[in-house]
Amino acid sequence: MAYNAGTTAGEREVRLPRATAVKNRQAASKQITAEQILRESKALQADDFKAPVVKISDPEELAEYRLAKRKEMEDDVRRVGRWNPTVWVKYAQWEEQQKDFRRARSVWERALDTDHRNVSLWLKYVEMEMRHRFVNHARNVWDRAVSLLPRIDQLWYKYIHMEEMLGNVAGARQIFERWMKWEPDHHGWTAYIKVLGMELRYNEAGRARDIYERYVRCLPDVKSWVRYAKFEMKQGDVAAARRCYERAVEELGEDSQSEELYIRFAEFEEKVKEPERARAIFRYGLDTLPRSGVGELYKRFVAFEKQQGSREGIEEVIVSERRQQYDAEVRANPLSYDTWFDYIRLEEGAGDLGRIREVYERAIANVPPAPEKRYWQRYIYLWIMYALFEELVAEDVERTREVYRACLKLIPHAAFTFSKIWIMAAQFEVRQLRLDAARRILGMALGMAPKDKLFRSYIDMELALGAVDRCRTLYEKYVEWNPASAGAWARWAELERGLGEDERARGLYEMAVSQPALDGPELLWKAFIDYEIASGRRDAARALYERLLARTRHVKVWLSYARFEATPLALLAQRDEEGEEEGRVSEGERRAEAERAEGGAAGVAAREAAARRVYERGFRALREGQAEAKEEALLLLEAWRAMEAASTCRPAEETEAAVAAVAAKMPRRVKRKRAIVLEDGTPAGGTEEYYDYIFPDEAAAAPNLKILEAAYKWKRARMEAGVDA
Repeated sequence: MAYNAGTTAGEREVRLPRATAVKNRQAASKQITAEQILRESKALQADDFKAPVVKISDPEELAEYRLAKRKEMEDDVRRVGRWNPTVWVKYAQWEEQQKDFRRARSVWERALDTDHRNVSLWLKYVEMEMRHRFVNHARNVWDRAVSLLPRIDQLWYKYIHMEEMLGNVAGARQIFERWMKWEPDHHGWTAYIKVLGMELRYNEAGRARDIYERYVRCLPDVKSWVRYAKFEMKQGDVAAARRCYERAVEELGEDSQSEELYIRFAEFEEKVKEPERARAIFRYGLDTLPRSGVGELYKRFVAFEKQQGSREGIEEVIVSERRQQYDAEVRANPLSYDTWFDYIRLEEGAGDLGRIREVYERAIANVPPAPEKRYWQRYIYLWIMYALFEELVAEDVERTREVYRACLKLIPHAAFTFSKIWIMAAQFEVRQLRLDAARRILGMALGMAPKDKLFRSYIDMELALGAVDRCRTLYEKYVEWNPASAGAWARWAELERGLGEDERARGLYEMAVSQPALDGPELLWKAFIDYEIASGRRDAARALYERLLARTRHVKVWLSYARFEATPLALLAQRDEEGEEEGRVSEGERRAEAERAEGGAAGVAAREAAARRVYERGFRALREGQAEAKEEALLLLEAWRAMEAASTCRPAEETEAAVAAVAAKMPRRVKRKRAIVLEDGTPAGGTEEYYDYIFPDEAAAAPNLKILEAAYKWKRARMEAGVDA
């Protein structure tokens, strides 16, 4: 390639424009929108081309125009006619405008040869023939259309409509007959039924009825039968309409029936003033149809009962619906005992004894799958409710006894038992005045599966009957079976005490507290001590306290012992046994009377001294033997200080000195921190604050505490001076 002379390499180099930096990135004040672009393009668009108007003045020009037009349309149909029927329609309509019907028919026929399944072509073809009153041609086209496309309902509709417009009733009927041979759907039969008015106008009701018979045979469903019954109703034949509904129920069968049929049937009976028939139909439908398909039927039934029925009828409807609901639930899950309880309450509210027993029998037949008590705890209440129903509602004694026997026979007593069933069965026999039977039941229970509750109930029954010897025998078996039961020993001793057998009662208490293991020893010791206090034996009660302290050094024992020593014996007995005068005599008056009875001021001083010795022993025992029991020691000191402050048998100076002496033993509360430890002993991380108590003896033994105390005083002084620590 040649270059111009005198140019340098730098001048011959192609230089691209340099990109300039955008100085202002803000939005422009005038924005260009899509609407503005479209408006400008429309404004700059050229005007549409309009072909010049052609005026034809003689036959030769008309022939030339038609020839050119036909050639143009023939080219179009050859090019796109197979997949674009619009060009055929335009071609045929143009020939129709030229009044050349022979050519127009030829175009339509050619179009149908191309696509005879195109319904639009058939309709437009027939419309041309009908517009120009070529009736026979139109009939021929309709015949061909319905023969080739018999499942196109529109063609049949148009054909029949044309015959009706022409007044050709026989022809329309004949076309319907042809159509019905193809067994169309409901739309076809609906069209035929609408024309039945024409049949009735010509007094041919019998022929219309035959058509309905063919209809229900061709399409045997609810819709066809309901229309048949409505037709008979319009004719005024109530019995025939009822027969239609009855035939529908019989011929459709349970599989094809639906709630709509029963709703229509019941509405028909209600319309003809037969409410009892309508009610029976509603109930039959609710009982026959599945639960999932009667929602609307149930709503209609409730509305019907509100209009026609009584309150009892409405309640019966609601009960029936809920009964079906519960039936479905217990079929799905027969071990759902809560559902059985709801079902039973429903039937008991209805009051039908037969149904109630049936539901109970169905419920108790669902035995839990495993002999474990946790599975039987809900199930056993079905038996309890059944027995109570038979006794209290049905008042059938023999059936009640049989229910108890069956229940006790069913329970696997080797694995577990239910004391409630044994006790209820025995109490039932007592109410029937069969004491021997009640004793046999409870004796069998104790022999098969002894339990504390069974012993207590048996003893209470014998005690109510006044059989003291039997009670003693039962208590002997009770403590022999469970010698660790503190409650059994205490109740036996209380029985003997109530009978005035003090020696027996005291001996039983001695045997009880000497047992190596008890489930509630503190209750038994308290009962023994209260018994001695009520008997007025202070020395015996004091000896019991000493024996108890030999076994345990709990702070509650020390507090009770000190309170016992400081209180008159008569006042302690009155507190333990609430008398009739408690509401009339104040606490102060009772105390004053008890103190006068036990030596006056000298007796008070002796008792306070004894209580003080107990407090001193208790505090010393807690501090020496249980150094970690600081809160218990604090509790004992507070009770001690309260006793010293309430003393009235000495001068005020001595009282203040005694209170100060006790206060000197009081600990000081300090806040400390400790590591957080979980229940299993592993450290959880972090610390927590807690309150600790520092007794004077600990402060003397730990000199570091004095430094800590001095630091607390210095910090307190700084805070009082208003300076931050």
